[in-house]
Amino acid sequence: MNIEITSPSNPKLKHVVKLRSCGAREESGEMIVEGYRECRRALDNGYRPHALFHCPDFYLKNENEPEIVGECAAAGAEIYTCSKVCFQKIAYKERPDGLLMIGPHVSRKLSDLDLPPNSLVIVTESIEKPGNLGTILRSADAAKVAAVIVCDRTTDIHNPNVVRASTGTMFSVPIVEATSEEALEFLKSRGFSILAATPHAEKLHFEVDLTGNVAIALGAEQYGLTAKWMDGADLRVRIPMLGLADSLNVSAAATILVYEAVRQRIAAGIDKVPDFVPWHGEGRHDH
Repeated sequence: MNIEITSPSNPKLKHVVKLRSCGAREESGEMIVEGYRECRRALDNGYRPHALFHCPDFYLKNENEPEIVGECAAAGAEIYTCSKVCFQKIAYKERPDGLLMIGPHVSRKLSDLDLPPNSLVIVTESIEKPGNLGTILRSADAAKVAAVIVCDRTTDIHNPNVVRASTGTMFSVPIVEATSEEALEFLKSRGFSILAATPHAEKLHFEVDLTGNVAIALGAEQYGLTAKWMDGADLRVRIPMLGLADSLNVSAAATILVYEAVRQRIAAGIDKVPDFVPWHGEGRHDH
């Protein structure tokens, strides 16, 4: 059923606005997924929303928005067509593109993970900023990381900023929440080498073997990894810093480390270089 919403005081809109709060998300078990790319990637990876709010006035002249509306309706989601002023009330983006889904949390346990041989895993410990976590997820998707394990969380993985910074790739990469003790036991029992980056390591990040089962551990923005992970690490490396700064943003460090693993795995024949796709200057682009 398609329901039109023309009043900004509509209770459905108020519910969406409440979901910006972590407490409301925890209580309802729901999250916000806003934007064409984010909705598209969520649906492509089997996500089933409870409701879709859309506003054709904000569509970015793309013919595929109605396709998303149809897929959500076919999946049993409630469809709400909003006036421009109503959609502006619920939009999280500064420049909305007229699509916003609400749906269930993405929930997995360590026991749900089915990791292939030579898996590359990212572990985050107490990452504070949702934008950093989302960017790490985006890099994880690009590098074909098998899973991201979020330990001792200080940011809600269902924060709209995580979804936005990941550009929807949080739905393509298995993401699990666990304690550090649980994650360490899980990884050690499966033969993973744990890599920790620290400015005090002797070896550079490209001087160690990253072709087997490897877990790259990343710590909080301000303090880095705790002793628990540093002591549990099998590989300690540093990223060369040639300027004044003595450290990188955690999401930048994550990308550098996972792509060194990608380079090694391609060289070893574990992963293939994807086919070159020429750009014709048309359509939507993520960059």
